[in-house]
Amino acid sequence: MKIALIGQKGLPAKSGGIEKHVEEVAVRMVQQGHDVSVYVRNNYTEKELMQYKGIKLIHLPSIQTKHLEAISHTFFASMHALLCRYDVIHYHGIGPTILSIIPRILKPGTKVIATFHCQDYYHQKWGVFARASLRFGEIITCKVPHKTIAVSKSLSQLAKDKYGSKTTVIPNGADIRYSSQVDSISQWGLKDKKYILSVGRLIKHKGVHYLIEAFKQLEDTAKILNNFKLVIVGDGFYTDDYVKYLHTISEGRDNIIFTGAQTGESLEQLFSHAYLFAQPSESEGMSIALLEAMGYGLTPLVSDIKENKEAIGEEGFTFASKSIIDLRDQLAFLLSRNDEVKKMGERAKKRIEENYSWDSIAKKTIEVYQEA
Repeated sequence: MKIALIGQKGLPAKSGGIEKHVEEVAVRMVQQGHDVSVYVRNNYTEKELMQYKGIKLIHLPSIQTKHLEAISHTFFASMHALLCRYDVIHYHGIGPTILSIIPRILKPGTKVIATFHCQDYYHQKWGVFARASLRFGEIITCKVPHKTIAVSKSLSQLAKDKYGSKTTVIPNGADIRYSSQVDSISQWGLKDKKYILSVGRLIKHKGVHYLIEAFKQLEDTAKILNNFKLVIVGDGFYTDDYVKYLHTISEGRDNIIFTGAQTGESLEQLFSHAYLFAQPSESEGMSIALLEAMGYGLTPLVSDIKENKEAIGEEGFTFASKSIIDLRDQLAFLLSRNDEVKKMGERAKKRIEENYSWDSIAKKTIEVYQEA
């Protein structure tokens, strides 16, 4: 099949769940013999890079503002796709999928697929108009494409209950990995199993401020070992004020470390040597960072939103969403239970092996295309 993917920022993935999802699935589609094109933004993917692991990269411009970048790039990609003989055009995210109506109407011989990744209108970086647009995008995602994929059972149930739409559940995935090296993490003074790890964009709905405050309370009450650290991996995305706030509330705390966005070996080492993984988010679709942490054998401690609970099953721990006190108490409990944390991490890794293989996810996605 000749396949086009629209909605992601670009490849190779630097940050962001959609980019990681697209990269992992597209690479495997190419390996299966499909012709795959991915539309990329010039401010994300190097302009000279025209192909990546057999995937064709189509560079198009965008209007580089917070509200117009994604939709403008998606518009140019959608118009370009009309001129190509794709068998499938696959949109990722409820924002970009607003424009799936273009090929649905003007390219009737091409099948249009959408993936419902997240209820983005809950993300606190957006204003009133943007949230309304994203809610409209959710309607389009559930109603317009020939087939809609949901990355979690909860999103699939929402589509059914709210719009009467049938979706196919295909989750995000992760690999089983481990790095024994420590040269990269030593730059931050980190030692094996001596830090709590958080990975994700620094956006308010990710709840990193709750984690920082809980960690500070543990330090202030001497309920944490000396020099045990909290490591926060990620950058903001049009959220400079929030990033500044996080640094402000962490001032004078030498054991709270911001590494910025990390990829490759440095990120592998950060995952491999953490004591546990904390995810305090208020809203998720199906967090790839969480699944990846479990793939490294890390015990997850997550907010008790349904998407996080679906991801971890019985192989992890939860705390009441938005509760600094409950998060603090759960951290204190787990920091004193080394053996229990290690055993739960092994169970988490096994869950990823059995339920979240990227090979299986790519295969199921192709099956959706074939059904369409």
